[in-house]
Amino acid sequence: MKTVRRYRVSGRVQGVGYRAFVWREAQALGLDGWVRNNQDGTVELLIAAVAENHELLERRLREGPRWGRVEAVEVVEEPGESLPPGFGMG
Repeated sequence: MKTVRRYRVSGRVQGVGYRAFVWREAQALGLDGWVRNNQDGTVELLIAAVAENHELLERRLREGPRWGRVEAVEVVEEPGESLPPGFGMG
């Protein structure tokens, strides 16, 4: 069963290819959702996935791309279990 989680990643995550990194990871896992930069310097994701894929994604989010530096990943369960199909980058 899919669940929806909101992720907020902080650290050096803008201007280092973090969103493109997330997009590639999401495509590889077949996830639905989106990723965007926030004005406060964080990167936010909304993801629909099965628990195993959430765990895999979260592990990758904590690693980040080569030039990034992840300080924290906040995770919040959201109501519902689906999002429109596909993955967008805003």
